[in-house]
Amino acid sequence: MNFLRKLFGAAPTPTDDGAFAPSPLALKLATSSTTDYDGGAYADPYEGGVARVLMVCTEERNMVMANGKEFSTGNHPVEMGLPMLHLLNAGFGIDIVTPSGAPVKIEMWAMPDDDEDVKKLYRDFADAFENPGSLADFVANDMTDDAPYVAVYIPGGHGAMLGLPENTDVGKLLHWAHERDLYTLAICHGPAALLAAEGDKGFLYEGYKIAAFPDAVDRQTPMIGYMPGHMPWKFGERLNALGVTIVNTKADASCHVDRRLVTGASPKAANGFGRLAADTLLDAVRSGQVPRNLSL
Repeated sequence: MNFLRKLFGAAPTPTDDGAFAPSPLALKLATSSTTDYDGGAYADPYEGGVARVLMVCTEERNMVMANGKEFSTGNHPVEMGLPMLHLLNAGFGIDIVTPSGAPVKIEMWAMPDDDEDVKKLYRDFADAFENPGSLADFVANDMTDDAPYVAVYIPGGHGAMLGLPENTDVGKLLHWAHERDLYTLAICHGPAALLAAEGDKGFLYEGYKIAAFPDAVDRQTPMIGYMPGHMPWKFGERLNALGVTIVNTKADASCHVDRRLVTGASPKAANGFGRLAADTLLDAVRSGQVPRNLSL
């Protein structure tokens, strides 16, 4: 079996730290050197220069799979990058935090190397990714009523399942955003972080419908060597148990808005999710919904 996997390029690729990146076959099937980014033009962008989005990224790299092998992951560069481009072009600033302020981990093997817009974005934000803010510090010192945020954004990549779903600061941030009528944006595996909003008084998103990466697809990916084993746990299953309905069954371009939660299903949704998020925030700021101290 191992011989056949190597022959067909389906064996996961070892990394320098003893983990595994996706196989050549998986990269061919699941990634692309370009994206469907539509250019991010907005006829009437926000020009107030104040409204911002707080992006919460993972600072963890390796996921221990059910068989004990480690998958080299992080935030997916397309799922993170295309929505960032849309938000920036719509006029919103982006502040980046990780739980402790450690560098953002990015799935560089999924970087679209022939997409100049995405490559420029990552050059422009290189220092911010290497030196992000600390979510712990933000929660302790800056989570105030007059903070200039319109949304919290949790990008995708399997890394969103590492350290965020059980982080109490993530839970506090989600509740703060909800109480202030801010928007929460999450794509692909990003909705796993919503699990942090479970508490003694119940789950913040009980009864919500979302688009997210299906557990069923995660179960299939080890066959092509995308991961070196099966997932250690299933975030969709846990969200379902807390009363969340996932509207899509495929890793497709599905996006969904339920109240102030905007979600997307997969890398295929990144452009549409980014535009939907940007348009939703523009409409909210124009109408004076969020933040209450900002306007166009």
